[in-house]
Amino acid sequence: MKIQERTGAGAGRSAAPVQPSVGDRLPSPPRERKPALAALAVLLILLGALGATMLVLRAGDRVEVVKVTAPIPAGGSISKSNSTSVMVADDPGIHYVKWEQFDTIKTYKAVSAIPAGSVVVGEMFAKEAKLPAGKASVGVALKEGQYPSDIKSGDSVAAYRVGTRSAGSSDASDSDSSSSSSSNALIAEARVEIVTKDSDSTVSTGSKSLTLLVDEADAAALASAASAGEVAIVRVPGK
Repeated sequence: MKIQERTGAGAGRSAAPVQPSVGDRLPSPPRERKPALAALAVLLILLGALGATMLVLRAGDRVEVVKVTAPIPAGGSISKSNSTSVMVADDPGIHYVKWEQFDTIKTYKAVSAIPAGSVVVGEMFAKEAKLPAGKASVGVALKEGQYPSDIKSGDSVAAYRVGTRSAGSSDASDSDSSSSSSSNALIAEARVEIVTKDSDSTVSTGSKSLTLLVDEADAAALASAASAGEVAIVRVPGK
């Protein structure tokens, strides 16, 4: 009798739904893997690391070489006043003149004009200077006032004969004076190759010695006037 009553009491209740436990969740769909993109990313990383390594190695493989800081004319030489040292990337295909070879290269002559800013290579110099065809190199010793104060290698100049007229020539006619003046022009245009100051280290005399590149036909007249100290140099526009 008691068993039936319990059964009847339980029959009138509604059954409660079963709730899933907290840990039970719906499974998420698996992610799609892209092995090609992953491999590409790894490859790019490796290439970037390799490139950076090559740059570091390349930057460390540098040499100290000679660089020209002032123009050097054909037949001129390297000196401490017209050159300096710079660091460049070493290249076996370029015959750089290394700074450690400076004492040797300064005894050589430029085979052609070298502009300022050029990095020196061996092909620019030769043991003996070679003059262009039809040209001659003439040395001229000048006193202060017979040359422009700022004259330098590479300048275009004209050479004039000075001091050859006698005192009595002042009575000459204007036409004769004009003719004499025009005849004083020894060379209309020459190129300054080398400028050397006087060697007196205690008292400066203002003297300079120039080496001029002139036409071979004019060399004798210029040398004769220079030996007599009757040459004045004037800078002219270069061609």
